Amino acid sequence: MNPFIRSLHPYPFQKLAELLEGLTPNPEKPLIRLTIGEPQHESPQCVLDKLADSLKSGVSKYPNTKGELPLRKAIAEWAKKRFHLSAIDPESQILPVTGTREALFAITQTLVGEKSNALVVSPNPFYQIYEGAGILAGAELHYLPCGPETNYQINYQDISDDVWQRCEVLFVCSPSNPSGSVTTLDDYAYLLEKARTFDFTIVADECYSEIYFDNKPPLGLLEACQQLGNTSYDHCLIFQSLSKRSNLPGLRSGFVAGDANILKPFLLYRTYQGCSMPIHHQEASIVAWQDEEHVEKNRDIYTRKFTSVLEILAPIMKVSKPEAGFYLWPELEIDDETFCTELYQQESVLVLPGSYLGRQINGYNPGSKHIRMALVAEEAQCVEAAQRIRHFITNNQHLITKHQ
Repeated sequence: MNPFIRSLHPYPFQKLAELLEGLTPNPEKPLIRLTIGEPQHESPQCVLDKLADSLKSGVSKYPNTKGELPLRKAIAEWAKKRFHLSAIDPESQILPVTGTREALFAITQTLVGEKSNALVVSPNPFYQIYEGAGILAGAELHYLPCGPETNYQINYQDISDDVWQRCEVLFVCSPSNPSGSVTTLDDYAYLLEKARTFDFTIVADECYSEIYFDNKPPLGLLEACQQLGNTSYDHCLIFQSLSKRSNLPGLRSGFVAGDANILKPFLLYRTYQGCSMPIHHQEASIVAWQDEEHVEKNRDIYTRKFTSVLEILAPIMKVSKPEAGFYLWPELEIDDETFCTELYQQESVLVLPGSYLGRQINGYNPGSKHIRMALVAEEAQCVEAAQRIRHFITNNQHLITKHQ
């Protein structure tokens, strides 16, 4: 057995299940789950219709690992428009993938191994695939704190050149999971300089980029490259998905785009790995990438939910609207596990302890005393959950005082 498997940490939802073992939610109130980031809005009908129409022909032959050219062209057109790119080549700079989760894992296996004592550098808190991918690639993890003391931004200039020298993969999650912060152009300029100097790849997980507010789309890595003159996207890859953008998590459809010199060996790796997107999924994905109307409606729904929920919660807890994404990341006055279990038992609302998304480094876990709330359910449920959380906080001041 691969010995690195023993170094993997339990997944956050496994830890949550263990935390709740033997506990029961309030039987007088239906359980509302705000834990997993799985969109619950309706999938676009135009995509479902195309999926059904293409099913018969789509399952009759093996899909190509590289993906069909019409899908790559549709992705290229979307990316050029969304990120104001002068050009992106669907032949060499775009690769469809079966969801970003598997692709983020696979790219790490492709990139790690040339440097001795290789590092995978990750934000902290983080999406746990970054960590697991690094561990199974045989790399050491280096975590970058992203807590309230820096307004949930990473101070990249604090990183020593010794770290950059060993780095092979830098994960950037923007908009971030869980805080919703967005990486700035200045930060990308600094990171691109370091990537060129020390020869590592910036892997930008941008799966939340299409959920934003006030008509302010978040900056993407390729967009930053365009503005900074790196029009070949050297040392840069973005990972995009239809899961959040189009409420299609079960379609398992996304893409990787950027540096052609990286995507060529990545395609070779994937040829052996065997993750090819089914043709009927590809045809449905073309429809999704070509339609923005459903994405705009989706943003409107999230905007209403954030407005309604924050009106209830902002007066009684330290929480604010993120720059983008569908999570709230409140800072608590008590231990996050205690908050989670008491809220579950008293109000039948389930949230994720923030410490489960981070790692304790030098005695500090930047996810501690936070909870992650995914506002993915219907608006009425999100509002009801917020009202219950407010009721819980109001009625449990003794608990909060006890743990301060």
